[in-house]
Amino acid sequence: MATLEHHGETVHSIGELPPVGATLPAFTLTGADLVDFGPQIAHGRRLVLNIFPSIDTRVCALSVRRFNELASSLPNTVVLCVSADLPMASSRFCAAEGLTDVITGSCFRSSFGTDFGLTLIDGPMRGLLSRAVIVTDADGTIRYTQQVANISTEPDYDAALAALG
Repeated sequence: MATLEHHGETVHSIGELPPVGATLPAFTLTGADLVDFGPQIAHGRRLVLNIFPSIDTRVCALSVRRFNELASSLPNTVVLCVSADLPMASSRFCAAEGLTDVITGSCFRSSFGTDFGLTLIDGPMRGLLSRAVIVTDADGTIRYTQQVANISTEPDYDAALAALG
């Protein structure tokens, strides 16, 4: 269980992120087309998972915009933005913002949050995902993780990019 902060309140996630050096666990997310997919979406490419509570919050929206901006300059890399939002909400946000360099995935019908230790178990956002970033190499080995200690702040983009080498 990770201890985090959200607007000055202590909250907890259900577990811990998988460790650096481990193979990225299998997962299932649902795309904007309501078709399920997993880590094979990155097949042979590096993967950046930008994980957050909801696209309808300011900081989450900022992180999706920033990772979209970064994604356009990251060769051989897929940026996957993950939340419990319905797939249509994330798709609508990206369309309205003109964001075309990230892929969105919803965990609304999967165990992603539990499997990755990210489901919030208390506080006003319980049931949603905490803010985190996971970076893998092209072989699916985890090279960087960050579970953001204060959910109300953006992730460390520079550290995530540095992990891509």
